[in-house]
Amino acid sequence: MKTKFTGRCLCGAVHFNVTTAPVVVAQCHCEECRRLSGTGHSIGAMFPRAGVVIEGAFAEHSYLGALGATVTKGFCSSCGSPIFGRNTRAPDHITLPLGTFDDAAELAVEVVIFERGRPHWDQLGPEVARFDTQPDWTPD
Repeated sequence: MKTKFTGRCLCGAVHFNVTTAPVVVAQCHCEECRRLSGTGHSIGAMFPRAGVVIEGAFAEHSYLGALGATVTKGFCSSCGSPIFGRNTRAPDHITLPLGTFDDAAELAVEVVIFERGRPHWDQLGPEVARFDTQPDWTPD
């Protein structure tokens, strides 16, 4: 398993370096993750905090999680990209969203949580059109 990862926000103002293997890669369908991502779920890799360095200006938002823990999400102060998540139930760990990684090819979802919250539209059936790149389409 790869033990070095890098990543950044959309604008590049915040970036991270990881020097350890992930503890777990999870897909979450809780209401907070759906709102955070603007989609039906989030996917993140959890790492020991000692192996993660985050640089750049970010803002934080905290809320009470399902099991009574305080959950803190970090966002780029410039572009708003989600950068990390922390949870007081696992104070020595930090979760980084896979979409921010420069290369997450070796990582795969190992567990799905809050499956009961997965919206019916958060799946793709065989009848859904797929394009390798942005199609040349505009609304009529």
